[in-house]
Amino acid sequence: MKVIKLMGMSLLASSLLLGAGSVAEKAKNAGLKAIPADKTELMKLIDPNKTITAERVELGKKLYFEPRLSKSGIISCNTCHNLGLGGVDGVPAAVGHNWTANPHHLNSPTVYNAVFFAAQFWDGRSPDLEDQAQGPMQAPPEMAAPPALVEERVNSIPAYVEDFKKAYGKDVKVDFTTITKTIGIFERTLVTPSRFDDYLNGKEDALTDAEKAGLATFIDKGCTSCHTGIALGGTMQPFPAVGKFKYANVGDFKGDKNGMVKTPTLRNITETAPYFHNGTEWNLAEAVKIMGETQLGMKISDEDAAKIVTFFGALKGKKPEVTYPQLPESTLKTPKPDFK
Repeated sequence: MKVIKLMGMSLLASSLLLGAGSVAEKAKNAGLKAIPADKTELMKLIDPNKTITAERVELGKKLYFEPRLSKSGIISCNTCHNLGLGGVDGVPAAVGHNWTANPHHLNSPTVYNAVFFAAQFWDGRSPDLEDQAQGPMQAPPEMAAPPALVEERVNSIPAYVEDFKKAYGKDVKVDFTTITKTIGIFERTLVTPSRFDDYLNGKEDALTDAEKAGLATFIDKGCTSCHTGIALGGTMQPFPAVGKFKYANVGDFKGDKNGMVKTPTLRNITETAPYFHNGTEWNLAEAVKIMGETQLGMKISDEDAAKIVTFFGALKGKKPEVTYPQLPESTLKTPKPDFK
C-alpha cells in the first residue's frame, strides 16, 4: 500500500510539474517573451547602438528630473512619468503648463519598459525614446519649452556643460537633440524584470498556481493577439477592433491615420491606473472585461477577469534603484521661469 501511495504521489507531482511547464511553453508559443536574465543579452535589446555609458545615464537622470527644461521651470519628465508611481502620474489626463489638461484627454503611459515598445506615443509617431523625449518638452499643453529656450537654460549652467563634455567629449554641441537624446538613454535603463520573467526563464515556482491559471486564461481568451512580446504590448493595433468602446466619447483621440492605437504594456499594470488611452477606467478587472468586448468580441466573466488580474500581479517588476539627483544651480544668465 505504501508503495502504491508513493507512486501515486510521484505521478501527481510529475503531473503538476508538467502542467506548470506546459503553461510556460504555451506562453512562449503565444509570443510572450521574458526579459533576459543575462545582462549581456539584455544590453543587446535595450542598447543596440551602444549609446549607454555610466556618464550619459547619470546626466540623463538629472535631465529627466530637471524642471527647468519646462517654460515654467516647475515641470519635469518625472511630473507625468513619476518613477515612484509606476512611471505614470495617476490621473486620467496629463496636466501640464498652466495646469492645462491634455486637450485630447490623453493619459500618460508608463516610462518603465518603454524601451521595448515598437513605437512611442499613443499614435505611434515616434520610433524610439530619444525622439519621443522631444515631443512633450515642446508641446504647449505639456512643458511648453521651445528648443532654443531649453538649449539656453542648459548652456547657462556651467555644471551641465561640464557633464555633457564628460559624457560625449570636449567638442560636444549641447543642443536640443543631444539634450533629449541623453534623457532617452537614461530611459532605456528603466527595465523592471518580474516573477513572470523568472517563470519563463525556467523557475517553475516563480508563479503561484493561481497566477499560472490566470496566465493560461489570458492566453486562451486571445489577449496575446495584442499584448505580446517582451513588453506584453507596445505595438500598434486597431482600437476598438470588433466592439464599441464604452468611453469613446471622452476626448477626441481616434488613433493614427489608420485608426491604430499603441497597445499599452501590461508590465506593472496594477500600478498604472486609470486605464486606456483616455484614462477612463480605474478598475482593472472591468478594464479586462471591456477589452474582451471591444477587441475580442466576447464577454469575459467576473471569474475569468479575476483570474487574469491575478496573473497581472506577477507582472509587477523590480524597479531599478534611482536616487533623486541634486541638480546644479542656475546662474544670472539662466532664463527665468515663464508662466505665460
